[in-house]
This record gives sequence, structure tokens and C-alpha cells, in this order.
Amino acid sequence: MRIAVVGGGISGLVAAYRLRQALGSAADLVLIERRARIGGILRTGELAGDPVDLGAEAFVGRRPEIPSLMRELGIEDQLVYPAGRRPLIWSGGTSHPLPEGTLMGIPASPEAVTGLVDADTLTRIATEPQRPLHWSPGDDISVAALVGDRFGEQVVHRSVDPLLGGVYAGLANTIGVRAALPTLAAALDGGAPSLTAAIATALPAPSTTPVFGGIRDGYGVLLEALRTAADVKIETETTATELRRTPTGWHLNPVGPVDAVILATPAPVTASLLAEIAPAATELLTGIELASSAVVAMALPADTDLPENSGILVATGEPLRAKAFTLSSRKWPHLASRDVALVRASFGRYGAATPLTWSDEELIAAAREDLVTVTSATIHPLQAVVQRWPGGLPQYAPGHTTRIADLRSATADLPALALAGSYLDGVGVPACAATGTAAAARILDDLSHR
Repeated sequence: MRIAVVGGGISGLVAAYRLRQALGSAADLVLIERRARIGGILRTGELAGDPVDLGAEAFVGRRPEIPSLMRELGIEDQLVYPAGRRPLIWSGGTSHPLPEGTLMGIPASPEAVTGLVDADTLTRIATEPQRPLHWSPGDDISVAALVGDRFGEQVVHRSVDPLLGGVYAGLANTIGVRAALPTLAAALDGGAPSLTAAIATALPAPSTTPVFGGIRDGYGVLLEALRTAADVKIETETTATELRRTPTGWHLNPVGPVDAVILATPAPVTASLLAEIAPAATELLTGIELASSAVVAMALPADTDLPENSGILVATGEPLRAKAFTLSSRKWPHLASRDVALVRASFGRYGAATPLTWSDEELIAAAREDLVTVTSATIHPLQAVVQRWPGGLPQYAPGHTTRIADLRSATADLPALALAGSYLDGVGVPACAATGTAAAARILDDLSHR
């Protein structure tokens, strides 16, 4: 049995690991990755002599995939949780507490955003239940269109955009309700008479489980554990150039003949590989837009006067270059014990001028200057590291869930071929890991019926 996995991000590595679990040592597993390293948009670098994540640095702790995976791999002792501090929002040239009682920044009441938006907007939120809501089950529009119409543009720009920007590197006008906020879509489908009522229904139940989790020494620990447990032959700096059917399976260049293939690749790469064998799938995939971003990780003197908050999110329309700051040493107790203060500055939103055209020096200077603006602190980086993520995050536009359902239909008749990746069911690390598990399960099912 020979199986190829294309793409060495978390989705591909989890898929390879699940295949090894099921098939044992007899299976010949090969993973090819076009970059010089595995991990995709997960990367652990070094700053001030210690590991620091330069891509994702947290995962949704209320999803089970990553804690369960860490337990399986014997690295559960690496699981850490934030200190519980909340972020700020920078809007109107000053900082505000992040509103509580919201769903991705959409408030359930005017009290949630008091102080962040003006009096007219608060009145608009309070009276929203009195206005008819026109929504039919199955509808999908942008988050901005829904929230702007019901609550006003200030709520979109000052409360929703900062949160969506952190998840998708996009804005509320590029992200669809149904894909990004499925519980809200379900409440609207169920007949909620207003957005206020729908949000109240969609808000998660109170829980003592931490919202986020992390890995003490960075995602590199998880990636290495997966690589070891999967016992997969990895060929980096290797690009898949052609995929075609054969009487016994598939032929993948440059791997050769294989019994099955998992494409754990970004949407454009997947589209290219499926162009000849599933043109309808390729057309669907090419409609998924990507956003680019960059991270500047800075080590500051330990006594730098930073706010006692986990981070600072920047509202749209502010004259800053950075879209967010993670005050890592405030957010994570295990980082607070280091002899430097760690801060991450994030740049890049879909449709905005790309930070990838800026030099490292320009990005670092922008990060320092913007951090001075939002904290009023004296900022003198001891060291800074820049990480660019070109095309790193797919945009879940209105209609995305229908697009993905159609994509799965368009590839359903391709035996022993499965898709995985961040463009399918969520951009977070747990969602990506879940697609890897699902892809492996499909391959195993197909092979069992041969």
C-alpha cells in the first residue's frame, strides 16, 4: 500500500498520522512539501534565545482536536492556557475594553458596546428588535451587510472588524455569516425575529473551559511529534506538478504511482492538480480568495510599561499600519517568566495594501511606532523577527459553505482521493486537524472497498 500526502501543514501531517495509526508499519507513506520545511503557516522560531511562534500561537480550547491529539502523542504536558486577561480595542485614537457578551464582536445588547460607539448607534441597537428582519432559511450575506444594516457601521468597524481581522485577515465585508458564524446562521434560519434575538440564541453557554489553548514551547513541538508518530517519508522542496488516474490508483508527479492521494494543499494548488480530472472542482476552488499577512515578533526589555491586557486590536479606519498586537508576556503565564517582554504585531487584511512588499526594516519600524501609539510606552526592541505569510488565509466569502458542499460533490466520484486544508471547514488549527482526520478516514474507507 503506497499513499501520497501533498502538503506538509498541520492538515497533511495529521492525515499521515491517522493513516499510519490505521495501516501500521506495512504502509508506504510519502509526504511532499514545496517549502523547505514542514508546518505550513505554523512555524516556531527563536527570539531572545527561546522558542516563539511566528504563525498561529493559540487554538480554540473549547474544541477537542488539539488537546486530544497532544494526549495521543504524549505531549500533553506542553498544553498551556492564557492568564485570562482581556484585549483592548484601539478606536478613535484611544483604547477601549473589548466588549463582553458579543458573538465575534456582534453585541447582544447596547450595553456591550457602550463607550465604544456613539449614542445614535446605541439607540439603533436598542431599537433593532422593533424593525422587521428579512431572512429566509439558507440565506447568506456578508457579516458587514447584516450587522451594518441592523446595528450600524460603527459596530462593524469598531467591534466586528478587529475580531474577524484576527481570524481571517479579512474584514466583515469579505466574510459570510454562514461560514464564519454558523450558530448565528442557525438562529436566523430558525426564525429569530431580530438580530438581537439571534445573537442571544447563538451565544455560547457560560463555561469554565478556557477559550484558547497553546503549546508551551511552540507548535514546532506538535509538528515534530506528528512527524515522528506518522513515520512518513518527507520530501521538502518538492512540488506536485501532475495528478492523473491509472487503472490501479493514481500517478502523482514526482512521486510516481500510488494507491491513494490526499491533497492537503491551499485552494489554488489543489485547483491546479485537479484541473484535468475534475474541472468543476477546479472552478469552485479558484473562486476562493486568499489574504496575505505578516507577523513581527519583538523582544523588549522586561520592564517595558505595557498594558495589563492580552493584546490590542485595531479598529478599521485608524491611521495605523498594524491591525493587532498580542502582548504575549501578558497573555501567557509561561512567557511572563522569561527575562524579556514579548510582543507580536500583525499586519495585513484582505484587499488592503499588502505588507509583503515592505522590507523587514519597514515592518519592524511600523510595528514599533504603532506600538508606541497604542501604549504610550517607550519601545526599544532588543530583537525583532519578521515572518511573512503570502496567501496564508482563505476568505470565507458569502456562499462559502455552498461552494464547499459543491466541491465535495464534484470530487465524490474520485476514488482514493481526499481533500484537506484550511479552505474547507475553518481556518483554525483544530479545524485543519479535523480535515486531516476526515481525509484519512475517506481514504481508508475507499481502500477497504477495493
